Amino acid sequence: MTTRLQYGTPAKIFHWLIVALLAVQYPIGWLMPDIHRGMRPGAGMTFHMSIGLTILLLTALRFAWRLTHPVAPESSLPAWQRLSSEAVHWLLYVLVLATTISGWLFASFRGWSVSFFYLVPLPMLASDNAAAGKAIDGLHQAMEWALLVTIGIHIAAALAHIFIYHDRVMQRMLRG
Repeated sequence: MTTRLQYGTPAKIFHWLIVALLAVQYPIGWLMPDIHRGMRPGAGMTFHMSIGLTILLLTALRFAWRLTHPVAPESSLPAWQRLSSEAVHWLLYVLVLATTISGWLFASFRGWSVSFFYLVPLPMLASDNAAAGKAIDGLHQAMEWALLVTIGIHIAAALAHIFIYHDRVMQRMLRG
């Protein structure tokens, strides 16, 4: 087992970049007008997809970094907190990856040609299929909500460590 007790600078940068992008991504997704059959996505969808792809890339890099640079669980925590912390962290990875990929699949099933910030066209992951698009849209929305709830749990736990337990658990992801 590793003796590293703090997250390294790359892990912190990945974490806080993903946090910032998700804070932008959710309002864009919710405020975007509905795009119906035959309509083409506009700037809102292009930015939503581009930010989603950036989140996907950063999450994959963060996941790889975590696997190659593990951090020891906080030994002062009770076993149930260590276990629930690990479970929430892995659930966050799964939900971020699944939500971003399902969004990309949704755009592909709708036959939308979307680019990465108007610079590079994104490849289609599937061909135009209205029924599959409808199904994956529902899945994408369910995962958005599951991710939001899991983020809320993660934030609540971090705040509990600061204001209730008064321990240094949160310091592991902060500067210093």
